[in-house]
Amino acid sequence: MFPQAEPYESGSLETAGASLYWEQSGDPAGRAALYLHGGPGSGLRHGWYRTWFDPSVFRTVGLDQRGCGRSRPLAVDALDSLGENTTQRLIRDIEALRAHLGIDRWLVVGVSWGSTLALAYAESHPERVDGLALLAVTSTSREEVDWITDGVARLFPEAWARLHAAAPPLPGERVVEAVARCLRSEEPAVREAAAAVWAEWEATIVSLDPGFEPSPVVAARNVAARNVVARNKATLVTHYWANDAFLGPTGILDAIAALRPVPAVLIHGRRDVGSPLVTAWRLHRSWPGSSLRVVEDEGHGGPRMWELLVEAIAELGQR
Repeated sequence: MFPQAEPYESGSLETAGASLYWEQSGDPAGRAALYLHGGPGSGLRHGWYRTWFDPSVFRTVGLDQRGCGRSRPLAVDALDSLGENTTQRLIRDIEALRAHLGIDRWLVVGVSWGSTLALAYAESHPERVDGLALLAVTSTSREEVDWITDGVARLFPEAWARLHAAAPPLPGERVVEAVARCLRSEEPAVREAAAAVWAEWEATIVSLDPGFEPSPVVAARNVAARNVVARNKATLVTHYWANDAFLGPTGILDAIAALRPVPAVLIHGRRDVGSPLVTAWRLHRSWPGSSLRVVEDEGHGGPRMWELLVEAIAELGQR
C-alpha cells in the first residue's frame, strides 16, 4: 500500500441528465489508471482506493458512478428515471470522462461490481484498455444473482426469511425483483423496511469471511432504514441485479473473445460464499491473457487480496 494521495484535481462532468463526480490523484504525467467502485452504488467513499496506486507512477482517476456518491442526482432522488441507469449508460459515462480528461488508454481496476463494469467496458472498448486488475470477480449473470439472493439462503435461512417477509414476491417474481419493487414504492415505510432488510442480507452473505464484523448500519436496522446512502445503494444494487446487469442472462462470458489480447489479473477468495470462485475460474479458462490468483483463506476481500491487487496494478503498469 502507498500513502493516500489527495486528489490534485476534481470536478463534475455533465452528461445525459447527470452530474458525475470525478477526481485525479498521483502524477498528472503518469500512466493513466481508472478505478471502478463496487455496489452498484457504493461510491468512492473516502478514497482508500488511492493507496493501491503508486502516486509516482500512476495518474489515477476515480469516478462516482451515476446515481451514487457525490454524483447527482442520487438514484433515490430520481426514481422516475431509474430505468435510464444501465450498464450501457455507465459505459458511455466512462467514455465521456476519458475523452473529457484527454486520456487515450488506461489500466482499469475493478472490485466486486466494479469488476463486472470493468469487463463490460473493456469488451465494448478494448482499444482503450491497457490491462485489467480485478478483485472479487463477478459478472452479475442471472446464475450469480439467483445464487446470491436465493441459493445461498441454504446457508442463511433466517436472514433470507426476513428478506422474503419484508418484500414478499408476487406470483412469478424473483426475490430480488420484489425487493427492487419495494424500494421504488410510493410508501416510505415500505422503502425503508426493504432497505433495512437488504442491508442485513448483504452483511449476512459476507459474514463467513475471516475477521468479518457487521457495520453499525447493519447492527442497527432502524439506522439502515433512515440512512439515505444505504437506501440508495440498495436501490441501485437490486435495480441492476433484477435486470441481469443489463447484459443478458449469461452476460460477460458471451463476449469474452474481445478481451483475449488484453492482459489481466483476477484475484478471488476461496471463501467468498456470496460470489463463488467459479466465475473467476470460468473467466480465466476462456481468457488466455489472464492470470488467476486465489487466496485460500479469504472471502470477498481481505488483507492478502488487497496486497495482491497492489502487486497486480504495479505489474500491469510496467507492461
